[in-house]
Amino acid sequence: MEQLSLFLVVLLALVIPIFMARFRVTNVPTAVAEIIVGIIMGSSGFNIISSTHDLTFLSNLGVILLMFLSGMEIDFDLLSRKNNPKGKSQAGKEVDPLKTAIVAFCGLAIMAVILAFILKWIGLFSEVMLATIIFMTVALGVVIATLKEKEILNRPIGQTILLTAVMGEVVPLMLLTIYASIHGGNAERLWLIILLFVAAIFLLHRFKQPYIWFSKVTKATTQLDIRLAFFLIFALVTVAERVGAENILGAFLAGMVMKLLEPSEATKDKLTSIGYGFFIPIFFMMTGVNLNLRSLFARPSSLMLLPILVLFFFLAKMPVVGVYMTKFARRNAFAGGFLTATTITIVLPTLQVARKLHAITATQSDAFILAAVIVCIVSPIVFNSSFRLLPEDRIKQRVVIMGANTFTVPVMHDLHDNWYSVDMFTDNEENYNTYKSKVQSLSLIKDLSQESLEKAGAFNGDIFVAANHSDEINLKLAKMAKDSEQIKRVIIRLQQPDMGTVRKLRADGIEVFNFTNVRSSLMRALIESPAVYQIMTDTKNILYSVVVRNPKYIGQELKDWDFIDQITVSRIKRGNKWLAPHGSTVIEAGDEVVFSGQYEAADKIRQILGRK
Repeated sequence: MEQLSLFLVVLLALVIPIFMARFRVTNVPTAVAEIIVGIIMGSSGFNIISSTHDLTFLSNLGVILLMFLSGMEIDFDLLSRKNNPKGKSQAGKEVDPLKTAIVAFCGLAIMAVILAFILKWIGLFSEVMLATIIFMTVALGVVIATLKEKEILNRPIGQTILLTAVMGEVVPLMLLTIYASIHGGNAERLWLIILLFVAAIFLLHRFKQPYIWFSKVTKATTQLDIRLAFFLIFALVTVAERVGAENILGAFLAGMVMKLLEPSEATKDKLTSIGYGFFIPIFFMMTGVNLNLRSLFARPSSLMLLPILVLFFFLAKMPVVGVYMTKFARRNAFAGGFLTATTITIVLPTLQVARKLHAITATQSDAFILAAVIVCIVSPIVFNSSFRLLPEDRIKQRVVIMGANTFTVPVMHDLHDNWYSVDMFTDNEENYNTYKSKVQSLSLIKDLSQESLEKAGAFNGDIFVAANHSDEINLKLAKMAKDSEQIKRVIIRLQQPDMGTVRKLRADGIEVFNFTNVRSSLMRALIESPAVYQIMTDTKNILYSVVVRNPKYIGQELKDWDFIDQITVSRIKRGNKWLAPHGSTVIEAGDEVVFSGQYEAADKIRQILGRK
């Protein structure tokens, strides 16, 4: 019977995603489908699969790997304001995803506390802190998968939802550790949990350089990167258990450490394959197998708990919807709030800890799990049917152009509004009066001092272009922009540059635009390569460059790209070297691909390749 149960679980882990793909079941997360199948095949259904020693062991490894991979999903760059992308709301206001997510999560936390007290007041569940933790959780993995499917992960609303989900995973885990220490009678050892974080920092510091070396010398028979990942998992899980913390917190911290080591896409893929390919499906399926719905439905008090829990899971996220509505279109704010109601990945480990501490009965635990499953089915369906991508949901690079003249105004109008938000400043009142009717975002700033420019927001962009008619003023502006924190690229227009100045500017990371060089380059192109000249001046076709970040196209040969027939790849920049592309050229993460194609197709392909 034991071998049969193990065989059936492994077989179903293979069959479930095949079945979902064949019948196009896309609105239900795979994890939820695995739990449902577990319920059908377990004690609540046909009772074909039973919990065995081997399955319990594999299931425990599954939850540890689930938390490890959850830790690896956190993008720490998002927590930096410098790297925190901003966009425009439907009201034209700038949206700060990090700030919006923090406010939304604070509202969620307050509502979770209120609902937990209501649950105790009506006599259905007395553990207020445990209920608060469960209502506060957000399933980061489900949220990321749904946002990727909708292609909005890198847009302001997508980043806001993602950051809310990150907090909905990290904060409950920390609170769960505190709860477990207090409830388990180890409150005096709570301070020892600091050792867990110290251990994580130590491992990160000690293995940063060795990991780089591991990546270079690893081979198929050693897989040093994967061995290091499992060492981190078991090291931090062991430390967590020794200091009285939960092993899932150790696994989560191990994932965060691994993320900060900046593993390659290949390493991430291998770890994801090991987790979601074998161990994690067993955990989800065994969760369903161990559910006893017959016992749940036989008790009126527990049965009454189920619809209330489903309702409370949704009510807990209502503050998120309210905050989102102040920044985004109402329809999308409602959809985003519903998506954050998904809770399955953290609820399951939390309930596992609670059962081990005898803080919750098996029947109550089953009610929470079934409620989480119902919510996880409903939430993605509501999100996918309600969400509609709007122009204001786009993340755009903000371009700041200093100087309004016959050169800059046409450039501003030609920049693709799907990719760029342009603000223009001028210190010339005559030019301001000439162009203010043509340039909506034109501002007059008479004093070009650093203080005045900062106050006007001239350095709050991604790309700064100094394009006045005066080289002296442009040099002054470019140097000030280079010293600012937010500006990533500085471009300077020089009409009469000397080579010494150009070399110094380039050494400082400032890009130089010179009419003389451009004109001679275009003339040479027209003489030597008419086709290149036509591509550069054609209004129907466009020349683009994009840094490839989409894992789907990394590691593939160019000829295998599904849209390669729609574009012409001219050059590939890898590091500091330019490569001549061939059909057999294998694209690596971070490659900059220069290509041309018809306007609409090229624009869409640029978006696809640059998506993480």
